[in-house]
Amino acid sequence: MAGDVPPAFHLLAKPAGAACNLACEYCFYLDKGLLYPGSHLRMSEEVLRAYIEQLLASHQAPEVTVAWQGGEPTLMGLDFFRRSVELAERYKRPGQTVAYTLQTNGTRLDNEWCAFFKEHRFLIGLSVDGPRALHDAYRVDKGGRGSFDQVMRGWNLLCKHNVDTNILCAVHAANAWHPLEVHRFLRDELGARFIQYIPIVERQSPKAPSRAKRGGEGLPGRRCCLDGLTGPMVTHCSVKAEQYGSFLVDVFEEWVRHDVGKVFVQTFDAALANWYGEPAGVCIFQETCGLALVLEHNGDLYSCDHFVEPAYRLGNILDEPMIDLLSSPRQRQFGLAKRDGLPRYCRECDVRFACHGECPRNRFLTAPGGRASGSSETGLNYLCAGYKLFFHHVDRPMRIMAELLRRHRSPAEIMRMCAAEDSRRLARGTATVRSEP
Repeated sequence: MAGDVPPAFHLLAKPAGAACNLACEYCFYLDKGLLYPGSHLRMSEEVLRAYIEQLLASHQAPEVTVAWQGGEPTLMGLDFFRRSVELAERYKRPGQTVAYTLQTNGTRLDNEWCAFFKEHRFLIGLSVDGPRALHDAYRVDKGGRGSFDQVMRGWNLLCKHNVDTNILCAVHAANAWHPLEVHRFLRDELGARFIQYIPIVERQSPKAPSRAKRGGEGLPGRRCCLDGLTGPMVTHCSVKAEQYGSFLVDVFEEWVRHDVGKVFVQTFDAALANWYGEPAGVCIFQETCGLALVLEHNGDLYSCDHFVEPAYRLGNILDEPMIDLLSSPRQRQFGLAKRDGLPRYCRECDVRFACHGECPRNRFLTAPGGRASGSSETGLNYLCAGYKLFFHHVDRPMRIMAELLRRHRSPAEIMRMCAAEDSRRLARGTATVRSEP
């Protein structure tokens, strides 16, 4: 067995590869089907069995997560997932428990699906980009029609069956200027309690033609996965850096006054962990990476969900055990490169501890020279300006909440502090839309 073996890791399995019944305009994964020309993009029984058996055998931690994503994983049909649960129950070791997660667009869910999710305690991530107009701006089917009504039908069925859920909300050019409208819709109208705000940053070559159609294969204007991560420009769907930072700031101001301890926003939870001195819990804000891999439908294992490219294919689990591929020097180097590849500008940054350069997939800008040099370096994150805006803005409230935790008190106490401070500012006639506690 190669290298040091990690006790636990995260693996996203894509049983239907890039196949999807929608054609969301910003989807970075649709073109990945080009990696497998002629394939029907469906995971076989042989690969399924190898995946479950090797995943459970590779973990030394007491709980293992079987995570499904796409494309759209429900295209595999319910019997496939019934079989996956049967195999997990067969291969788990004594004392080992299995958790199940599935990310879906929600359009194909029905009562049978949701009853199955509830029975086996699946955590279902549902993609929703806000109220109808904002969601339908880019989350469309192959005919260009919005998917909002179908997604809401799926959400209501999940709620009806009391399925554990979280919302994955992409932040893009259409909804980024409407942070409170988006957050209040998810919180108040949907009743969501776990939310991820994911920035859309999709790179595109300046020579690429304008997008002329929607679909799933070789979309004009989209960066083809076979070209590598080289495009210097971003698509029209992508959020701007300061725009994303402003979105997070406005949602945070709402959250810190009303939602602490009630609504859990992944970026805020990760930030608080970093201010408290604990691991962020999400790979993009950790110092190194390499423990969040992707398994394609045919058993190919890739370094990361955002690096499903030929250069980052580690091998196939039917040919070489998953744990050997994971612990290989090649994958360890991939994970360390996140830290080692930071430009001086990032290494000298006062909020590096909270950001760590974010995801390497977004590091394609040129950084200003370090203090000791007038030169510039590549590797600055496209979202740097936005993250700086956000992390500087939340510094004081994060320090307050971290101190509350150290005193074994609830971070939710900050809401009372904010209310008191807002009242004092209102009395002085200095209340503002954004105010720190």
